[in-house]
Amino acid sequence: MKKLIDLNADAGESFGRWRLGHDEKLLPLVSSVNVACGWHAGDPATMRRSVALAQSGKTALGAHPGLPDLTGFGRRAMALSPQEAADACMYQYGALRAFAEGARVTIQHVKAHGALYGLTLRDPDVANAIADAVHEREMITVLLAGPTADQVAARGVRVAREAFADLEYHDDGTIIIEPDPQPKDPQVCADKALGILRGSVTSTTGKKIAVDADTICIHGDRPNGVDVAEAITRAFAEEGVRMAPMAEVLAARGA
Repeated sequence: MKKLIDLNADAGESFGRWRLGHDEKLLPLVSSVNVACGWHAGDPATMRRSVALAQSGKTALGAHPGLPDLTGFGRRAMALSPQEAADACMYQYGALRAFAEGARVTIQHVKAHGALYGLTLRDPDVANAIADAVHEREMITVLLAGPTADQVAARGVRVAREAFADLEYHDDGTIIIEPDPQPKDPQVCADKALGILRGSVTSTTGKKIAVDADTICIHGDRPNGVDVAEAITRAFAEEGVRMAPMAEVLAARGA
């Protein structure tokens, strides 16, 4: 079992008067956070607050760019060329960077959201284009653990291989994106996280899939996301697993 892992959360997804998630309780429980940058969720005030929360909790900060789809929360498919996808990520990263620089916080990584993340799974050219743009700015690209992430990393680009504790998997090792996340049994998610540390996940049909992860994700928009995070961190503590930002995990990996 791996004894060093990053636990990341998608957060900062409130918008205007609409509040989504419980970031004040969630962020102190994770080692990295992916903050929405305004296209699928988030707004300037939410980004500013999210940076401050990350800073106060010593949580590593990452940008979480999505598709321009507030109504569908960025989880509906859209066709983008590799360059368009990279440009979309950099545009949104720039918005978060303005707040991060004001607070003297460094952005550690970029992780695409929802259907944009799904596009990196289906089109290696998109994954490579995003990774190249992120690498030029000396940050880490987060990609689903598997062949595409391995191929991108083999080119010398810093990649954090990601697995999911609160999502289900297809037999081919890809994740099932939920348009409207529902509560999940926290203990089931904790058991899945421990399974990832042991090197595998199980698909919806019962197939065991090998996985080599640097970071494990949970979702802040899940109604009981805080309960899920608490169950996972308890399980890690009981197994002697140390949580650290993905930059530290990659350094230990030699990447």
